[in-house]
Amino acid sequence: MDEGRLHSAVLVVPRRECRRDRRARKAAAKSLLAEDRNSRKAVAKAKADELAAERRATIVLPKAGEPGPAALRTPGRLRLPRHQDTSATLAGAYPFLAEGGLGSDGVFVGQDLYSGSSFVYDPWVLYARGLITAPNLVLAGIVGSGKSALAKSLYTRSIPFGRRVYVPGDPKGEHTAVAEAVGGKAIALGHGMPNRLNPLDEGHRPAGLDDQQWAAQVTARRRELVGALAETVLDRRLTPLEHTAIDVALAEAVRSADVPVLPMVVDRLLAPDPATDSDGRLAEDGRLAGHALRRLVAGDLAGLFDGPSTVRFDPTLPMVSLDLSRVTENATLISVLMTCASAWMESALLDPNGGQRWVVYDEAWRLMSHPALLRRMDAHWRLARHYGIANMLIFHKLSDLDNVGDQGSAMRALASSLLANAETRVVYRQESDQLGSTAATLGLTGTEQSLLPTLGTGQGLWRIKHRSFVVQHQLHPAELELFDTTGRMRPRGALSNVVPTNIHRLH
Repeated sequence: MDEGRLHSAVLVVPRRECRRDRRARKAAAKSLLAEDRNSRKAVAKAKADELAAERRATIVLPKAGEPGPAALRTPGRLRLPRHQDTSATLAGAYPFLAEGGLGSDGVFVGQDLYSGSSFVYDPWVLYARGLITAPNLVLAGIVGSGKSALAKSLYTRSIPFGRRVYVPGDPKGEHTAVAEAVGGKAIALGHGMPNRLNPLDEGHRPAGLDDQQWAAQVTARRRELVGALAETVLDRRLTPLEHTAIDVALAEAVRSADVPVLPMVVDRLLAPDPATDSDGRLAEDGRLAGHALRRLVAGDLAGLFDGPSTVRFDPTLPMVSLDLSRVTENATLISVLMTCASAWMESALLDPNGGQRWVVYDEAWRLMSHPALLRRMDAHWRLARHYGIANMLIFHKLSDLDNVGDQGSAMRALASSLLANAETRVVYRQESDQLGSTAATLGLTGTEQSLLPTLGTGQGLWRIKHRSFVVQHQLHPAELELFDTTGRMRPRGALSNVVPTNIHRLH
């Protein structure tokens, strides 16, 4: 065959399946599926029969237990004797609900929201009963929560019980009207006013001191006060050389005048007597302290301390308040004024016949920023029982303590000690971002922490040592009008529309 010839391919086509074979194949497949289905059913039925047999063989007790003696029960109902215990014990299991209260002796504050009973508080009564060991109180709350009204109620309602009130510094002047209403006195100091305050005044003489003891006490107080004033203006501690220069200048000023004033001390610091400063070293040692004190008599702080006092601290009055509202723009001047006022107070506090007194530190965040004043406050708090006083420290929030000095500094430690020496902590409404720090500082439980953002106006969480209360403060209409700090925010006459009863919750 030639190479170019084409080969033809043979196409093989399978034989077409006949109908009989197709039916046989389908019948075989159907038979196999039926056998598989039947086998699975048989296995499932056998398993179910096995489980049913197991259940029938298992003995289950009835819900009420076995009948008859096998029940191990008496035929009658179980009866237990009623348990009785003291409220102090039950309060651990049922806080707030089982609280026994503080008794009926003290100043009425308002209503205990959990027991519904009246809530009274008096630090001197609680101390006498052994319920607290430190009579100091810390009060914290956001603006508008009612903390100022509570503070004023506490000290004004204490006055009929023979207590007196000292406010060594009122930056907003809101205690002035209260002092005048209770028969006390508010001393307003500021630039352009006629009042003068002489830091070197002898002050109130306590009973029981002879002339020598009194002279030594006055000398020590003057030395400490002038040094504290210099430290406040210098914003640092004095050196030993500066202490010596101040002591010499103060002694010369006291010898040269019956009523020594601060300008005399400044003159002798800057120009000492040649008889005492023959080599000129004393003038150099006291130069910075002299220029610091000169600010109080001839510089930007002049006009308040450069002459004899025109006002007198009368410890017999029911209330004395130092109104600093006219000098709020100068933090150094506020600190100086409060340092002088604290020295005034100390002479009255040392009097054994002075009685029991409230000492109120309002806007504490502003006051504690000055080391000299903070140290003086710390001394008053530590000696509160000895003096017979109860200090009240008012904050907006407890985290203000973190703004006092650096972490680990002496100032931060002093600020924290004020809280540690106060066994009564009253917390009004706090912002949500303050809950964690407040709970950590006061050691609040989770329940107490959750209450803080839900408190209404005039409602506060009282922590008295290890006991807790939720109290609604109540005011008389006359108190509400006198204590009101939002009068400028409301139209005249609006106050009468919110006083429907004689005693009501703070609205």
